[in-house]
Amino acid sequence: MSMRRGRSRLTDWALTLAFFAALTAIILRFDAVESRQSGRPVIIDGDSLVLAGVRIRLKGIDAPEIGQSCTGKNGAFECGREASIQLRKIVGASQISCQGWQYDKYQRLLAECKAGLKNLNREMAASGWAIAYGGFAEEEAAARKAKLGLWAGTFDRPQDWRKMKGAAVEAEHDFWQAAWHGALRLAGIE
Repeated sequence: MSMRRGRSRLTDWALTLAFFAALTAIILRFDAVESRQSGRPVIIDGDSLVLAGVRIRLKGIDAPEIGQSCTGKNGAFECGREASIQLRKIVGASQISCQGWQYDKYQRLLAECKAGLKNLNREMAASGWAIAYGGFAEEEAAARKAKLGLWAGTFDRPQDWRKMKGAAVEAEHDFWQAAWHGALRLAGIE
């Protein structure tokens, strides 16, 4: 009988935790207003751009930083610069549209962006010039297997490179990270 009571308590705790997690998600969703931007972007690097005056970070990916070097078959090269060039190639002369509701700690809109039918976030991961960072794991795996972009050589993950350079490290772009930072904002801590 006591084992049954223990399971019942565990179930009660699990349901309580699930309730508060759902409540937090609802509060965060109401607190956040979806933002849609469109126009010609200014490409900052392989995962950041400015569109209609709004700073945007491509959600779910992480590209090398400008100034970051990697090693390829011909030796060291500026992979941050190459990632930026790749994003410019994907965008081409197209206008783009971006949609998102979360913001990172630098107050950049975390968004998925499209140039026509091309999803820029997905294309950067699929081309191997960005790693999965809370999304696009299948695209990263395919690029890694095909040795595309960064995967053709060796590199430090952008997050690790930033840490080595003393820069702040940002958490992956996933729901729980957004929930945590949203809760901190609601509490007035962040």
